[in-house]
Amino acid sequence: MSVTDAWTAGGETVGGEMVARLDRVSYRYSPQGPAVLKELSLEVEAGELLVVTGPSGSGKSTFLRLFNGLVPNFHGGVLGGRLEVCGLDPVAQGPSGMASEVGFVTQDPESQTVAVRVEDEIAFALENAALSSAVMRKRVEEGLDQLSIADLRQRPLEELSGGERQRVALAAALVLQPSLLVLDEPTSQLDPQGAEEVLSALRRLNEDLGLTIVVAEHRLERIAHAADRLLYLPASAEEEVLLGEPREVLAKAGLGPPLTRLGAALGWRPVPLTVREARPRRREILEVLSLVFPEPAGEPPKTSSPQEQQNPESLVQASNLRFSYPDGDSPFGRRDVLRGVDFTLAAGERIALLGRNGSGKSTLLKLLVGLLEPEAGRLRVLRQQPRRSSLAKLARSVALLPQNPLRLLFRESVEEELRWSCQIHDVPWEKAEALLQRLGLEARRHAHPRDLSSGERQRAALAALLVSEPRVLLLDEPTRGLDPVGKDRLLELLEEQSDGGAAVVLVTHDVELAARFARRVVLLAEGEAVVDGPVREVMTSSTVFATQINKWLRDPRYLTVQDVLEALPPQGDDAADEESS
Repeated sequence: MSVTDAWTAGGETVGGEMVARLDRVSYRYSPQGPAVLKELSLEVEAGELLVVTGPSGSGKSTFLRLFNGLVPNFHGGVLGGRLEVCGLDPVAQGPSGMASEVGFVTQDPESQTVAVRVEDEIAFALENAALSSAVMRKRVEEGLDQLSIADLRQRPLEELSGGERQRVALAAALVLQPSLLVLDEPTSQLDPQGAEEVLSALRRLNEDLGLTIVVAEHRLERIAHAADRLLYLPASAEEEVLLGEPREVLAKAGLGPPLTRLGAALGWRPVPLTVREARPRRREILEVLSLVFPEPAGEPPKTSSPQEQQNPESLVQASNLRFSYPDGDSPFGRRDVLRGVDFTLAAGERIALLGRNGSGKSTLLKLLVGLLEPEAGRLRVLRQQPRRSSLAKLARSVALLPQNPLRLLFRESVEEELRWSCQIHDVPWEKAEALLQRLGLEARRHAHPRDLSSGERQRAALAALLVSEPRVLLLDEPTRGLDPVGKDRLLELLEEQSDGGAAVVLVTHDVELAARFARRVVLLAEGEAVVDGPVREVMTSSTVFATQINKWLRDPRYLTVQDVLEALPPQGDDAADEESS
C-alpha cells in the first residue's frame, strides 16, 4: 500500500491514539533545490514501532528531523503541508519546545554530546528541565541500566568507542521520558552484541512501556521482524513511497535480511525475516544441496587469494604491539587497549577486522597510519616506522578513512575536496572525475560536505583518499549510512583496489559485509588478536559473528546468499536448457 492510500484509509493502524500526523508534507533544502520529501502523508500510532529504510540520500534523516522541528528550524529550506506531533506543531515549537515530547538520537553521537563525563551527559537534559535532585538521580540510574552502560558512568566521553557513545546518547534521550523516540541508525556503529543490547532495550521500551519509536535503519536483519510497519523512502521523490507490513514492503522494494532475499530469489511465500522463520525450509535446501542431514558438514574449504599463493610483498609487520590511554579510574592511571598484538598485512589482502566496541580496532588502524605511537613492540609499515616518517609522505601510500568522515572533509564542496587532493598528490583530475562517477557522487559534486547524508560523506571522503592510489587502505566502519546499493558499489571498488595489489583492512560490525568481502578475518578481544584465519573458518558456528545464512544452515561452505544460489542446481528454463544440451 502506498503512503497516500494509507492516509486516505486512515492508516493501517488499529485506530488508536495518533502520536504524529503528516498531511501532504513536502520539503526542499533550498527554494530552487530538488524535493527531498514530496507530499508525504502518514500517521504514527501511539505504541507503534515504525522502521524507516531506503537508499542513502532518500530523505530518511530529513523525515526524522520533522518530528522535533529540526526541519526546517535548524536546516532552513521550504516546508509545505501540515504536521502535528504529540498534539503540537513542531515548526512553531522548534527543537527546544519539542524536547520533552520527542527524544532524538542522531547518526553521529559525537555531534550530540555536550558534557565531559558519561553521567553528566545523561543528566544534562534533566538539569535543563529543572527537575529535583532525587528525580534526576533516579532517572540517570534508569538510563544507565536500560542501556547496560553503568560501568561507563565516570568515563570521559572522548575515551569511548563509537558504539559506547551511541548508547550514551540513547540513554540521554530517554531520561526525559518522551512520548516519541526517534533514532537515526542507532546500531550503525555497534558490534553484534551491543546492537542486540540496544535493540532489546528498544523492544522492552516499546512492548513494556508502550513507547512509540520511529527508527531509520539499513541493516534490516536486526530489526525488521520487530517492526509493526516499515516505511520505504525511494531514491527519488518522484518514485512511490511504500508503507505497510514489513514483509510486503521488503518484497516490493527488493530489500531485506539475507534470508528474506534468498526466499524471494527461490520463490518462497511468505518470505522469512529470521532464522526461526526459515527453519522449516532448512531440510529442503540441505537435501537439494546433497548434504547429509542432520549430520554437520566437515571442515570448511580452505580459501586463499591469488596474491597469497604467489608470496606477495609484505606491507605491514607488527609484533607485540601495546598501547594504552590515560584513565583516572585505573589503579595504574592508564587503560590498556592493545596488549601484545601481532599483525601482518600483504599486498592484495582483504582483511575484516572484527571485535566488540572498545576492543582496540580503531586504535590499531591509527598506529598503522602513524597517528599514534606504540608504547611497546615492533611496527613496520612499508618498511618504515610510521611515527618517524613524514605523515604527508606516508599518507600517499597508507590511507585511513575514519569513522567520522568530516574529519577529512574541510573544503566548501565535494569537487573542491577532490581537486585539493589531486593537487597535493600531483594526480590528474581525470582520476577524481572517474571516482565521482563510480561512487555515485556526480549529482552532489557542488554540495557542501555538511549538507551530505552520512553515506554520501563516507563516499566523498573515500574518493578523496583513493585519488593517490594508496598501497594500504584502512577503513573504519565505512558502510555506516550506506544502503545496499552503496555497499555493493563500495565492495566492488575495494575488490578492484585489492586485485590491483593494494592491501585493504575493513573494520566493521557488519558480519554480512565481512563475509562477502574478506578472505581473512582478525578478531580482537580485550586488546588481543584472539583469532586470525580464513573467513570460512572464523565466521562459522558462532552465535555472534556468523552470518544469518550460516546460522541457518550451519555449514561453513555457505556464508552468503550468493554462496547458496551458486551451489543450487539450475531451476526452471535454465535446468531444461542444461538437460537438453
